[in-house]
Amino acid sequence: MADLKEAIKKMAADFAADTVNIRRHLHANPELSFQEYNTAAFVTGRLQEYGLEPISMAETGVVALVKGKNPEKRTIALRADMDALPINEQNQVDYKSKNEGVMHACGHDVHTASLLGTARILNQLRADFEGTVKLIFQPGEEIIPGGASLMIKEGVLQNPTPQAIFGQHVFPVLPAGQVGVRSGMYMASSDELYVTVKGKGGHGAMPEINIDPVVISAHIIVALQQIVSRHASPRIPTVLSFGKVIANGATNVIPNEVKIEGTFRTMNEPWRAEAHQKMKKMAEQMAEAMGGSCEFNIRRGYPYLQNSPELTAKMRAAAETFLGAENVIDLDIWMAAEDFAYYTQQVDACFYRLGTRNEERGITSSVHTPTFDVDEDALQTGMGLMAWLALEELKG
Repeated sequence: MADLKEAIKKMAADFAADTVNIRRHLHANPELSFQEYNTAAFVTGRLQEYGLEPISMAETGVVALVKGKNPEKRTIALRADMDALPINEQNQVDYKSKNEGVMHACGHDVHTASLLGTARILNQLRADFEGTVKLIFQPGEEIIPGGASLMIKEGVLQNPTPQAIFGQHVFPVLPAGQVGVRSGMYMASSDELYVTVKGKGGHGAMPEINIDPVVISAHIIVALQQIVSRHASPRIPTVLSFGKVIANGATNVIPNEVKIEGTFRTMNEPWRAEAHQKMKKMAEQMAEAMGGSCEFNIRRGYPYLQNSPELTAKMRAAAETFLGAENVIDLDIWMAAEDFAYYTQQVDACFYRLGTRNEERGITSSVHTPTFDVDEDALQTGMGLMAWLALEELKG
């Protein structure tokens, strides 16, 4: 397999410039979640140029198969997401977003371009491996219900069924050329909280004749932190944060209601369900005790992401062979969420991070910021490593 590894590295180098151009095209033409029509058409066209036969799924998703010898022997899936974020880009680059207020600020342009490069490599090597590689380009990772859930419902993990799936995501903490890996529990579930606290508004100088929803809301926000500090097991990572509070009164006006929005994240499904009930009950009863009322709505988001220990160990070994052990870094638990978690509930999965940082060039901004960018050398690493992982895993 040494010759195959070197062949993959050479093709990744040969295709690097074209893959960078693909990434820049995607970056300049971002589309929001479930609106990726032009992106899907572009991906479809590229796959067809490579000699593949892509199909549409979940309206703006694209799936294609690279069939080696004896294609029924084993199937491995590779996933990229395609959607962008509602952020106005501030980078002054030639490939700056042309769509006002929309930006690839989470690196999905890198994921898509990288997987296209991987597809090109694998298709040229199809006479050198047995089995099938399923390429999944999914929409809507950034918003609930998540494109992964829709793709799964439409059968993306069937016909053929993969025995394992890999996903990669940009990581501006690590320099380009490195990847980060964590076995087992890695990313959190993510639920959206929408709370309306109702009282009786009036003049701020006469609180005794009003029911102040601002005061009630303040008590609720503080009290709910007990869900984390007094009810969550210290062995289960849990986060509760409120980021939006609207009390639309004035300096001398107590409003009738207050609206609160937040997020609840954890890494245990039974505790997640229990915490939902505790939060709702605590908020409603506290509001009632203070003379008001509370509507506590939870929009259930992605499950927590669990990397298969066995598959992740194999991925780490393969990555060390391909990149060198010094370029494969251990990761800590991360309380962000990813809809790749849906795949991890269905099939052995490994979700790893692709380094994109370059301090010398000032490429250090975090994801979801208007100045996010990547060291494009990461594309060569990303497409080559994914091809190598797929072929290593096809061996079983």
